[in-house]
Amino acid sequence: MSTMPTPEDLQRFLDVATEAAMAGGAVLQKYWGNLSSIQEKGRSGDLVTAADRDSEVEELAVLKRHFPAHAILAGESGQLGQLDSPLLWAVDPLDGTTNYAHQYPLCAVSIGLLVAGVPTVGVVYNPILQDLYRAAKGLGATHNRQPIQISATTKLSDSLLVTGFAYDRRETIDNNYAEFCHLTHLTQGVRRGGSAAIDLAHVASGCLDGYWERGLSPWDLAAGVVLVEEAGGQISAYDGSPFDIYSGRLVATNGTLHQPIIQELGQIKPLPQFGPM
Repeated sequence: MSTMPTPEDLQRFLDVATEAAMAGGAVLQKYWGNLSSIQEKGRSGDLVTAADRDSEVEELAVLKRHFPAHAILAGESGQLGQLDSPLLWAVDPLDGTTNYAHQYPLCAVSIGLLVAGVPTVGVVYNPILQDLYRAAKGLGATHNRQPIQISATTKLSDSLLVTGFAYDRRETIDNNYAEFCHLTHLTQGVRRGGSAAIDLAHVASGCLDGYWERGLSPWDLAAGVVLVEEAGGQISAYDGSPFDIYSGRLVATNGTLHQPIIQELGQIKPLPQFGPM
């Protein structure tokens, strides 16, 4: 296969990603409410459980069985193969571990495929609520096999946004607190979901109008970015420049609200009282 996959290739990648997500989701269902151990990875609030680890084992087994030559970047296992590989899977076995550990049902398996560094295939699966989001370049985006599209909201004052706060929020002044307060005043509300993959899926499905966040990993973003773009939305860096999946930050919107949100983000100053502690 050439570097640029055909539509048939993309459909196969999408189907295998779905198989992997469902396999990982079955593990999360098994552990739901039955966790015996919850640990921190080293940063306060950055949790990991047996559910994360076992879910990833199942997902990687599916991907390796179908595509043994493909590289993988996984939330628990790290890098398997070269990051500059033309075909790189970005896998988060449990996006929203804190939610999951508290039995708050906004959590998901997120599996994305980067083709030459570009998010191209994405599956986000919430096994607790049975929500399956799928997308591939040129093939559209779906929720539970039904087509989805971004919202038609045209005014920031009419919008509902979502964001999140990184694990290092207690140590850095770049913690998103000021942005959250500022945009809360300008919109109908800003939600904090606790799962970047689900936040992006909700922008893609039109129930949220925009999302911004920093401090994210490629496996948090790869699948959701494809969902938003295939649903008709827009993705960029905070300043409107092209999105870099390794930068850890992005803005995702319905397109109409993209420039207004970027403009507001560009003029916000951090809240100094929430700086390093």
